[in-house]
Amino acid sequence: MSEPLRIAMWSGPRNISTAMMRAWENRPDCHVSDEPLYAAWLSLSGADHPGRDEVIAAGNTDWRRVVADLTRGLVPDGSAIWYQKHMCHHLHQSMDWTWIGELTNILLIRRPDEVVASYVKARGTEDVGPEDVGLPQQVRLFEWLRTQAGQAPPVIDSGEFLARPEEHLRMLCDWLGIDFLPAMLSWPAGPRETDGVWARYWYDSVWRSTGFSSGGSRRVSLSGHPQRVAEQCWPLYEQLREQRLRGKS
Repeated sequence: MSEPLRIAMWSGPRNISTAMMRAWENRPDCHVSDEPLYAAWLSLSGADHPGRDEVIAAGNTDWRRVVADLTRGLVPDGSAIWYQKHMCHHLHQSMDWTWIGELTNILLIRRPDEVVASYVKARGTEDVGPEDVGLPQQVRLFEWLRTQAGQAPPVIDSGEFLARPEEHLRMLCDWLGIDFLPAMLSWPAGPRETDGVWARYWYDSVWRSTGFSSGGSRRVSLSGHPQRVAEQCWPLYEQLREQRLRGKS
């Protein structure tokens, strides 16, 4: 048997990362993993997230064992593709990054004003910083992959993706060297067994979805601290956006 394709999609929070996971899970040749480093990151960082104790209890807090499985373990169900949904902020500062180069990496970005607005609404607090948005980590990861792993990863801008999901999925599958399947464009509504135990806190809209929502940036209104955080993140977003997969205009 040929080696499975192990895809690591690196996103920030409040992006289309869960919908993207749905698209890949709808492929018959693909197994998905939902934020496999979440428990380890919570344990290391001490972050107070909804369902923290539940997430830690359900997951593996030894990041070394997690990454050994992700990079070299048998793919569940013997699938040809293992799609791993990762959050960039789950890369705790104590973690070595060498293992990341063993995966096929992709970055998923979103406008920081939209991320901050969604984050503040979901968490019910204005206590948010650039590291919570994930863009500083995404820039560091892009540069590390470009310089240390020898290949700059493709970058997907979620706003442009939602405007033309099929076109972007075809481009991405072509870059990966696999066939695009129309099944990636729609899926049954509801939860999945593969959803993390945190899904009930975050996945409401995805559970109601049956496909990617229509594209186009929505107007958001920020002020005070959240606005300053979004403004801090804009140069990082633009830096990564310059590297995005570009479809037909």
